[in-house]
Amino acid sequence: MRWLSCVLICLLWGATLYGQARTFDVVVYGGTGGGVISAVSAAREGLKVALLEPGRHLGGMVTGGLSATDHGRKETVGGYSLEFYERLGRHYGREIEWYPEPHVAEKIFQEMVQEAKVTVLLQHRLKERDGVGKKGTRITEIRMENGSAFQAEIFLDASYEGDLMAQAGVSYTWGREGVSQYNESLAGVRPKDRNHQFDFPVSAYDENGKVLPEIQNEPRGELGAGDKKVQAYNFRMILTKDPNNKVPFPKPPDYDAKRYELLGRFLAEFVKQNGRPPRAGEILFPRDIANHKWDFNNRGPFSTDYIGKSWEYPEAGYRRRAEIWRAHIDYTKGLFYFLTHEPRVPKPLRDEIGEFGLARDEFRDNDNWPYQLYIREARRMAGDFVMTQKDIQTELVKRDVIGMGSYNSDSHNVQRYVTEEGNAQNEGNMEVPVTPYQIPYRVLLPKKSQATNLLVPVCFSASHVTYSTLRMEPVYMIIGQAAGLAAKMAVDKRVAVQDIDTAALTARLRGQRAVMEWNRNQ
Repeated sequence: MRWLSCVLICLLWGATLYGQARTFDVVVYGGTGGGVISAVSAAREGLKVALLEPGRHLGGMVTGGLSATDHGRKETVGGYSLEFYERLGRHYGREIEWYPEPHVAEKIFQEMVQEAKVTVLLQHRLKERDGVGKKGTRITEIRMENGSAFQAEIFLDASYEGDLMAQAGVSYTWGREGVSQYNESLAGVRPKDRNHQFDFPVSAYDENGKVLPEIQNEPRGELGAGDKKVQAYNFRMILTKDPNNKVPFPKPPDYDAKRYELLGRFLAEFVKQNGRPPRAGEILFPRDIANHKWDFNNRGPFSTDYIGKSWEYPEAGYRRRAEIWRAHIDYTKGLFYFLTHEPRVPKPLRDEIGEFGLARDEFRDNDNWPYQLYIREARRMAGDFVMTQKDIQTELVKRDVIGMGSYNSDSHNVQRYVTEEGNAQNEGNMEVPVTPYQIPYRVLLPKKSQATNLLVPVCFSASHVTYSTLRMEPVYMIIGQAAGLAAKMAVDKRVAVQDIDTAALTARLRGQRAVMEWNRNQ
């Protein structure tokens, strides 16, 4: 209740100052997990910090459905990121909790920003045009749709979309580089992967010779070629079997079972090929989280990933993004309704998935639906330094280290196309192990000729291949801690963010329990 009162006061305060800029040392745009920790990090250093979130909740995917944390090697997670999971553990009466309920994760973030005295302003979205004021290479002010404006010494774009970064005139890209751009063997259009594919022929055409729904008409593209296509987004569904907490899967408006014809054909062919119906864990990916709930992710060739429908999102305007978001909701609602109601779905599978429902005590102000669409990748900054495949496979040590990453190179499928034989196939999945690697401060930095008081802890400077391992929520928080501390150093020394003492940054992060080295024997 006290948290709600504070938020209401902040919203009213912002409204009364319409047109009058408020001044802070640091302004963080985007209340993602990385944004929260960025703000907490800077505020713990004694800076006056504002955290601006376009939506109604803090935490991004950490509180929006991704509860089965992608931690990689747990021993590489340190600093304030580790503190967050330790705080979750104390809530549940144990040492650490990596798989929390969304509402509990949000509660911990709220406690952290309150303790650090961060000014949190919800429903503050950057103006779609003319939202960033600059003088030379310095951002002087950012302006919100509600009329409020903010000035600061340092700005951080911690959003999944990178809208502040883009409006500030910083170079960026999206989609996939080709193999030749950075000499990355994993780049561009990929050969058939072993996971999340049609492993037996399923026709892509209906009885009239038309391509089935949820398959693109355009060709796959040449292997290794770059494109402007983006890996699939989805909703990470928080489900329960508890009859006292279970809400039935809703039937979406304009539901049409024909939309899932390809899935129906795949299920029928699966039975033929294997002599049994698939189990739920073979077409979805349920993971146990705290208090007998499950985080459901994508698995298999046709699942919660809405393949091919994310391509426009990075560069789309707010209205078009809302349409894409809505389309993902309708697709996912229809998928679960199909799996639990259609007679052509094998009854054992239908019954198994039918035991679940939405969790009544999660996302209460959003019809128990996750707050956050899983924007796995949108814009990526193109700084003077771009982290590429060699930096996660061979050149693992960095002079300006701020933390470590260890999760696989992990891109979900990018497209679903028709093969030469007339069958459906997916493309773009990439799951390649890495050796734990050091993350350099340089990934946060725009080109100095473009912006000298901006740090980008989420849409940072990396290729598609490398972003696919860095894009995990604990890593966003690791990078966010470094961003907050770097902002403090830039403010104190009155220097560009590119000119801080990185050796001192590394040393101070070590003092805050950041992990900089990995022992192979751990």
